[in-house]
Amino acid sequence: MSDFKPIILGIAHGLKDSLIGMTALFRLKSILDENQEEKHQKTDVQSSRRIRHRARQTEKKTDNSVGVKEIFSKMLQCCLLNGGIFWLSIFLFESYIIPGLQHLTHFIFNVLSSGTPHQGLWVWQWMGPFLSYLFSALWVLPLYWLSKPLNSLWYQEIADSAYRNTRGRPIGFLATFGKESLSCHISKTVADFFFSFLLQVFFLVQAMMVSFLPILGPVINLGHMCLLYSLYTFEYKWVNMGWTAPKRLSYVECNWPYFVGFGLPLAVLTSLAPSFIISGCVFAILFPLFIISGNEAKVEETNQIPVRIFSIVIWLTNKVFTRRHVTSKTQATGSESTEGT
Repeated sequence: MSDFKPIILGIAHGLKDSLIGMTALFRLKSILDENQEEKHQKTDVQSSRRIRHRARQTEKKTDNSVGVKEIFSKMLQCCLLNGGIFWLSIFLFESYIIPGLQHLTHFIFNVLSSGTPHQGLWVWQWMGPFLSYLFSALWVLPLYWLSKPLNSLWYQEIADSAYRNTRGRPIGFLATFGKESLSCHISKTVADFFFSFLLQVFFLVQAMMVSFLPILGPVINLGHMCLLYSLYTFEYKWVNMGWTAPKRLSYVECNWPYFVGFGLPLAVLTSLAPSFIISGCVFAILFPLFIISGNEAKVEETNQIPVRIFSIVIWLTNKVFTRRHVTSKTQATGSESTEGT
């Protein structure tokens, strides 16, 4: 039992940080409000040095206040788009528009046209699915793909603002700038982004495949999603800290109990959604809160035996990148030889 105690404590600590960390933004706002009140109540200025010191403090507090307002603004936009427009439109269509049109169709064929009930039922059997497919094609799918880049942009702005408010200026860019050319830094950043994105796609496929395993499949799938959501969350902070993709993945594998617990609430809530689209809406609404939690969290380093859960997807991602690099190099060599002839 003692062998499982660090694992249980790590999961519990991660779960606590994911839930309590969501309140950090509201605590920060109250602190900033108190500071603003103190600023207006200044009456005893004793020296010019104190005036300059307070001026610098006031400027910093104002910047933090603007950052907090920006975070709230982006979170509100996420809720309005994903909950107020996307989710609400689906709910209204499925709960009111479709049933209303069904009753109207039956009324027209059964009363106004003096037909039999079977006629209205027969018409609705093809009319109902047609309207659902039409709604999905003309509204749900376009809005879904439109919300993806908007959500990603808002998540990044929320993460950067939260990082600046609590940790200062991100060092991910500063860590390499000055030591290498700007073009080299940009190419490394782009490569790291695509490597991480492709790895997460492969890991999501892996999570879907293990869900088909007998008995333990759903539990293993839930563990995959917990780790994936934790990686989503902490990646913003780790990138701002200058961590590379291999370091981020190794850190998750070595401290997997904590990250399983941290991602558990979001994984459970999204799994309860009745459809993939609704699950995406739930994720988009709640994820900004987990970004705040991840920024404030202090990881409980359990230092358990690493679970190399990313080994297969890392191998696949490296294969893709190696093949792409070899292909691009071959094409470049071929174009040079053609020019030479």
